Amino acid sequence: MTGTFVSNSIRRLRFERGEMTQQALADVCGVTRQTIIALEAGRYAPSLELGFRIADALGVRIEDVFQWSKQG
Repeated sequence: MTGTFVSNSIRRLRFERGEMTQQALADVCGVTRQTIIALEAGRYAPSLELGFRIADALGVRIEDVFQWSKQG
């Protein structure tokens, strides 16, 4: 069985939106700043609900924030 990999564009999207801070995004999404840090570093894949919250906070579609690719 092959694994999966979820990458994201959170950092770029934050900066395109007036340099939104990690803390501001975390506050809007109801998570900690450490969660945003882990997401941006690729150490954590979010739940579907959190993915939608992040996309909504950044004003984009979930597909604009997260990308999935097969590893193998």
